Amino acid sequence: MAPFSPAQPRRVGGAPAPVRGRSERRGESYSSPYVEPVSDARTKLADFFNILLSEEVTVPRKTTYTPPAVEFLSILDEDGQVDAKLEPKLPQDFLRRLHDAMLLARRFDERMLSLQRQGRIGTFAPVKGQEAAQVGAAAVLSEQDWVVPSFRETAALVWRGLPLEGVLLYNAGYNEGGRVPDGQNFLPPSVPVGSQMLHAAGLAYGGKLKKSGAIVLTFFGDGATSEGDFHEALNFASVLACPVIFLCQNNHYAISMPRAKQTSSRTLAQKAIAYEMPCLQVDGNDVLAVYVAAKEAAERARAENRPTLIECVTYRLSVHTTVDDPSKYRSEEEVKTWERRDPLSRFQTYLRNLGMLAEKDVEAAEEAVSARIKTALHAWEDRMASLTDPAVMFEHLYASKPPALKEQQDRFVQEWSTRGEGARHG
Repeated sequence: MAPFSPAQPRRVGGAPAPVRGRSERRGESYSSPYVEPVSDARTKLADFFNILLSEEVTVPRKTTYTPPAVEFLSILDEDGQVDAKLEPKLPQDFLRRLHDAMLLARRFDERMLSLQRQGRIGTFAPVKGQEAAQVGAAAVLSEQDWVVPSFRETAALVWRGLPLEGVLLYNAGYNEGGRVPDGQNFLPPSVPVGSQMLHAAGLAYGGKLKKSGAIVLTFFGDGATSEGDFHEALNFASVLACPVIFLCQNNHYAISMPRAKQTSSRTLAQKAIAYEMPCLQVDGNDVLAVYVAAKEAAERARAENRPTLIECVTYRLSVHTTVDDPSKYRSEEEVKTWERRDPLSRFQTYLRNLGMLAEKDVEAAEEAVSARIKTALHAWEDRMASLTDPAVMFEHLYASKPPALKEQQDRFVQEWSTRGEGARHG
């Protein structure tokens, strides 16, 4: 670029800018103390612009913020060997409960897949492979706390007391299956991806205003971090200091979309840093690590009303839903690699090493789980047999039913009654 060469200095309007003049009072010449000689002013102006145009000029910078490091927590390795320095000291009966809950979730999941293939229930999202991420987190909550699920949290909800027959009823297409039992603090499944995180933030904020002492745990997948609801919920929770735990189950696929094509972030946990929110990445197939991370987050929520984002690195060993064919987007070799990291078998190895889980104990646990599932199947079938009136779909929508809805219900009942028994069950 050519050096800047100034023309004659100008005022606004283009008139020459005088630097010398005559006194109107005496007619004598003078030099203004505020205006440099023309030659000096031009030279300095040229030098100034040449500096601005130089490629060597840099704008001074200083560091305003250094983001914190994202930590990764693992306590049990893939072979079930424990890091004694990090191992939580949990009672044996509690460890058995964790194991039994994971085993129940796994076997119930397998039974529902069989029922779906038989056409007895509709599509659902299996939890196989993600039991540790759900049970380990839900286990830190008290009865007054809330769980806000997405659509895959069977293990977490079973831990919280959701009857198995309710899960079956919901997956068979009955609205009654989504009803939360009295005295239980969790919301029904949320299928729209990411929307439940906003509900969780609102629940936590409401509990804070009421001084209930309750905290909220919400689950979502890696795909939900690409939704605007995710960022809105984190921002809301951070700005308003809401006692909520955001637990991301990073199973590496948003249906068929691999994580690498969703975001270039090295971790999903680090997304919390933009909202001044504590975060942690955890081995999601290690139930002890998940428990420790969730417990720390729960204590922070109770003591400081601060939210936390936990990324559980896990893997979906089954289909996304029962209409999915994962062989279209992931290899068998990849699946086998993650099967060696199975959270259930890993935890069983740990319990065996503690002398808590002999072969007879596993057999007894399997029998108890099988009996519980069988009982739930009978209760589910009996419940379906009692739900013969489709007009209930008009109920429970409004506290006071609007006239238009009442008119629709009356017309439906009249038409339904004229169809006859064969039409109703054919």
